[in-house]
Amino acid sequence: MFEKIKTGITGEARAVVSDANTAIAFGSGSVNVFGTPALIGLMENAALSSVDPLLEEGYTTVGTRVDVQHLAATPVGMEVVARSKLVEIDGRRLVFEVEAGDGAGPVGKGIHERYIVRLESFLKKAGERANQSPGT
Repeated sequence: MFEKIKTGITGEARAVVSDANTAIAFGSGSVNVFGTPALIGLMENAALSSVDPLLEEGYTTVGTRVDVQHLAATPVGMEVVARSKLVEIDGRRLVFEVEAGDGAGPVGKGIHERYIVRLESFLKKAGERANQSPGT
């Protein structure tokens, strides 16, 4: 069913640092540089872009784990490029090595895990959570 997905697949995502993706904008810090949440999102996007086009209709991937080191600050105006490489497949679980850099060098690195899900079933389960009261 997922035979097109093989280890070694790579992905890439890019973002220019702007006021909208700084640590200040995300509330994750008080510095006007590329925010860690934005870095993680960019890395996830690189992984997502590498495998989602290979899935059968009705399937997608969802992020389930991120372990990232943010190594350097990138100021507003610079471009950050994230790259992913699929290094492990365990059933529907996909493990990626992720890294990011800007024009001055490395910005971040880590591991990202995604799961292949049937979109309809996933959304149904998510919707059912809305009907549950807290603590159940």
